[in-house]
Amino acid sequence: MPPPSPPSRAPTDASPRAATALARTFGRFELRELMGRSSQTMAWLARDPRVQQDVWLLIARHPIDDRLELAAAVDNLRRAARLEHPRLLTSVESGAHAGRAFVVCDRPQGATTLAQQLAERKPGPPVEVAGWAIDALEGLAYVHDAGFAHGDVGLHTLFVTKNGRLMVWGCGMPGSRTPLSADTVSGDPEDPISARRHLTTDRDVLAIGLLLYGWIAQAPALDETDLPSAINRLGQDIVRLPWSLPAPVSDALRAIINRATDRHERRRYLGARSLERALSGWRQVESSDRGGPLALLLDRLRVNGHLPALPGLAQRVVQLSRMETRRLDELTDVVLEDPALSFELLRSVNSASIGLMSDDGVTTVRRAIQLIGLTGVRRAASTLRAWPGPLRDGAAERLERAMRRACMAGHLAEVLVPAGLDAEGALIAAQLQHLGRLVTYYHFPDEAVQIRQLMQPGPPLREGDPVTPGLSEDAAAMAVLGVDLQSMANALARHWGLDESVQETMLPLPPGQSVVAPHTVDGWLRVVSSCANETLQAFDAPVAAQPRALAQVANRYARALGVSVESLKQAYLDARDKLARHLQVKAA
Repeated sequence: MPPPSPPSRAPTDASPRAATALARTFGRFELRELMGRSSQTMAWLARDPRVQQDVWLLIARHPIDDRLELAAAVDNLRRAARLEHPRLLTSVESGAHAGRAFVVCDRPQGATTLAQQLAERKPGPPVEVAGWAIDALEGLAYVHDAGFAHGDVGLHTLFVTKNGRLMVWGCGMPGSRTPLSADTVSGDPEDPISARRHLTTDRDVLAIGLLLYGWIAQAPALDETDLPSAINRLGQDIVRLPWSLPAPVSDALRAIINRATDRHERRRYLGARSLERALSGWRQVESSDRGGPLALLLDRLRVNGHLPALPGLAQRVVQLSRMETRRLDELTDVVLEDPALSFELLRSVNSASIGLMSDDGVTTVRRAIQLIGLTGVRRAASTLRAWPGPLRDGAAERLERAMRRACMAGHLAEVLVPAGLDAEGALIAAQLQHLGRLVTYYHFPDEAVQIRQLMQPGPPLREGDPVTPGLSEDAAAMAVLGVDLQSMANALARHWGLDESVQETMLPLPPGQSVVAPHTVDGWLRVVSSCANETLQAFDAPVAAQPRALAQVANRYARALGVSVESLKQAYLDARDKLARHLQVKAA
């Protein structure tokens, strides 16, 4: 059968009956109904006279003239047909006819392709279509892990079972015929087979991103109904989910879709499994009745605890055992050296009935020690996982740096706190503003690396283009985890039973506004802790940019705290000395 001539405009997946008259047979198969197509493949409902049954038939639209290349393509199809996964429809036959590869699958009972289903009704709510994408990505991740690619993910190669689950069929089809270039290949350029496979697996993930865009926006990205053509345009055209949508979409889902369709390869998802985890995290947060973002953490909290104790916990416990007659302030200082121990003490006290002894809950380590005594402190220390918990060396080093930074923020808040305010309250508030980051480094170490990478500026897409700016930490976290770090921290604080006043102080002030003197103690603690952390960020800037960054912080907090650039510099030095003394004591 000669290949149908391509239409002047890219074909639409949503018009399955538009070309039924183009052909009636393909080899031995009687073609009964076109279920969908792209510029790469066509999906048919066909009759197989050999078994006298209807089957699903996926046919490549472009013949392969080279005999060796065609034989390799058919061999790839047959090896891919051996894959078995709950989200994959197994092929029963693979081959080629007139130079065109094909795949045959048994017709699933009660199933319809997405092309057929969406021709009759609009996509469902975001949680439902995200579930579709997750199902497809689970199957594709398995295919990619086995060393294969699908080749043409689209509405015609995805179908919904009678139980409402999405499945993938037609894996291993010859991929895009787009010429390879150094800019588009992530595989080994010395190995064209490897390079083609990497290119095609990347295209599989991009296809899911574009499909998700279309389901949410109820319009195809770039107004291009043919997915292979849309993917080919991604390097040149920008795809961003529009702000005007048929239904509201959370910022986290928007960030996920925008990352999945980003024109910059370095900012896209690493693979199908990476995108699946982000969508699963978002869906879990959206649909959970267990505290929203907390749903991501609960199982991990039970297995690995909240945070591991910093190295040297055993020595600190021995030190505590010798402090029966020492002053409360000295005991408090020992506990505050370790954010994990401080947080565990507050958690254990506030989640127990003893926390009810205070009308406002227990908000400081000093008060917690007064209530539970040295025995309670030892008990809290014994519940912490030994350093570094389940983390490997690289992840453990990153978490330790993050915890040291939280300690530095606490000491800086101590130095900046105005007279008459509780310095310990400021220290704890400043450390708690790092809580979301700390639990991410501990419980999601791989995702934490992705977040940091997305925050870094990237090279220009083409010569002469500006440098690609990095994402904010919240935007990067939403794109990777499906939730921002502050929401995760807030959910964890509520789970611990921390008082609302503490939850208020751990919220960083919104950026960009001049800060005025607050009217409450909690407001003051929030201002001081926010100033401390913003000062740390200013010192993180390149040396040449630090004066300007510090001036911005000083101007922002001058009215509330009376700070200047020089006073912030001195506060930073004092806090660094405090941290160094604590580290020396711990090492001794």
